[in-house]
Amino acid sequence: MIDARNKVVLSQVMLPQQANVAGNVHGGEIMKFMDSAAGAAAMKYARCNCVTARVDELIFHLPIFVGALVTCTAVVDYVGNTSMDVYVRVDSEDIESGRGPEKALCAHFTMVAMGKNGKPQKVPPYTPETEEEKQLYETALEKVKRRKREK
Repeated sequence: MIDARNKVVLSQVMLPQQANVAGNVHGGEIMKFMDSAAGAAAMKYARCNCVTARVDELIFHLPIFVGALVTCTAVVDYVGNTSMDVYVRVDSEDIESGRGPEKALCAHFTMVAMGKNGKPQKVPPYTPETEEEKQLYETALEKVKRRKREK
């Protein structure tokens, strides 16, 4: 179980204006929803405005259709000095058939805490407590280390 201090869950039903003529929801709609969830989780944790600095690879495992209930679960899983890694998982559920929820995609967002002066500000330290938090933290830490080596 993940502590509520660093987690946000957003859900919405996908509507026709969010899709193409075949009823597939546009990827950009899902990306925007994920960004909103990541931003909310980061702001909740940091207690200030946060902006998106990076989004790691997005791979759609399942199509999402009009009428699906889509749920984004965003968790702050790693904290640096002024930035946070936020893991966002998207689940899709067919309300009519009752099928799901199923994992449709996931990604890691790098969010930066912003002060009222418009400059990055320090984020409170983070210590994972549950087993799930520790797993997410280790995955995020490896990504951070890899990015630093690549620079």
